[in-house]
Amino acid sequence: LSDCLACDSCMTSEEGARVFQQNQKELFRILNLNKKCDTSKHKVLAVSVCPQSLPYFAAKFNLSVNDAAKRLCGFLKSLGVHYVFDTTIAADFSILESQREFVQRYQRRNQEEHALPMFASACPG
Repeated sequence: LSDCLACDSCMTSEEGARVFQQNQKELFRILNLNKKCDTSKHKVLAVSVCPQSLPYFAAKFNLSVNDAAKRLCGFLKSLGVHYVFDTTIAADFSILESQREFVQRYQRRNQEEHALPMFASACPG
C-alpha cells in the first residue's frame, strides 16, 4: 500500500476503509492478538499472492518459482496466516475477459460511436 498513488480511481470510500486495514502494523497487531487469545476468538487471516511477486522472490533467493511459492506460503503460515491464495487464475480470467470485451467492441466499432477506444489498466502501485 505504500506504493498507492491515492488516485481514487479504483475505490469507493467503503473499499478505501478496507484497504486502510491492510497494512503491516495491522497484520502484526492481529498476529500478536491471535497468539494471546483462545483459537475460537482468532481473527482469520488470508493473504493473496499475485503472480508478479513470485518470480521476484524466486530470483532473490535463487529458487524455482514453484519452490518460492511453497516457501512463501510456508513462511506466511508459520507467522499465523490461515489461508494463502494464489491470484494467478484470477489474473488469467481478467486478461481473458479484457480480450473478449475488446473483440466485441472492435466488431461494433462501425455501428457504435463509443465502442472504441477501450481503456484498461492495472493499478500502477
